[in-house]
Amino acid sequence: MTVTALTHDTATSRTTTGLLLAVASAASFGLSGVLARGLLDTGWSAGATVALRIAIAAAVLVVPGALALRGRWHLVRTNAGLIAVYGIAAVAGAQLCYFYAVSYMQVSVALLLEYTAPVAVVVWLWLRHGHRPSGVTLLGAAIAAAGLVLVLDVVSGAELSTVGVLWALGAMVGAATYFIISADEDNGLPGITLAAGGLLVGGLVLLVAGASGVLPFHASTADAVYDGRTVAWWIPVVALGLVTAAFSYVTGIAAGRRLGSRLASFVALGEVLAAVLWAWLLLDELPRGIQLAGGVLVLAGVVVVKLGEGRAPLLAEPLPDPEPVSERPAA
Repeated sequence: MTVTALTHDTATSRTTTGLLLAVASAASFGLSGVLARGLLDTGWSAGATVALRIAIAAAVLVVPGALALRGRWHLVRTNAGLIAVYGIAAVAGAQLCYFYAVSYMQVSVALLLEYTAPVAVVVWLWLRHGHRPSGVTLLGAAIAAAGLVLVLDVVSGAELSTVGVLWALGAMVGAATYFIISADEDNGLPGITLAAGGLLVGGLVLLVAGASGVLPFHASTADAVYDGRTVAWWIPVVALGLVTAAFSYVTGIAAGRRLGSRLASFVALGEVLAAVLWAWLLLDELPRGIQLAGGVLVLAGVVVVKLGEGRAPLLAEPLPDPEPVSERPAA
């Protein structure tokens, strides 16, 4: 087999593995709102729910995150501000706003609003860095805006919580911050280290806010109910930390390294569809027909926006250079 064929096979294998990891990450992230709803309905506050979720995930990822540095602790010192912003906005802010949103509105609708974040990223790059969007990008933004009108059910005049919409838009800002910071590879931080650091900062901020009384902290040992099925309270708590946070971050980072930021973020939109399916299976909750149509338009608009960000093929990002044999640790 030629070197070219070997390279092609390796690239194909990495892409296939990356897609599977990205789908797993999206599916597990999409479960968070549904699990949180079961706790919120029993008296848990959004602050306590998201704080415990982040704390469990941080405890799981802190050791792998430290090991990934390989002694390069100066990267943490020089990027302390970046890690702080990531933890406060992209981790704590996004999750807290999302959990508050699902306490006022359907899980799928809240997530659809949050996932207009890619459009916000394009606007930020335009205003902050002068990256003027193309006509395709503007078309995608218009499609997404039309979808939002249907998601909010403005046409039929259906009631929708204004507070819930504002919380969902706050989650959108946090998600946009996540995409912007995660795409920055110039800081030298390994992805898992950034995730672990952000989770530690986010968890600490929420715990301090709760202890000081700024953020309401309420928990309950009452059983959680999902579509008539009762489970012990600790089961969704552990699942939130291990499955929807730690596992989601690890698989998402691994997928990003194999697919590149553009394709990985595109596949991450599957979280919206996953949330709809989880809400249907566990909460017997589906959006109205007009809202489903709006959701399709939102997703279509975001896809078009991403296509308009650049004309390079999505799979054109090169594989990383192999490390010298002498630098590899002995088995």
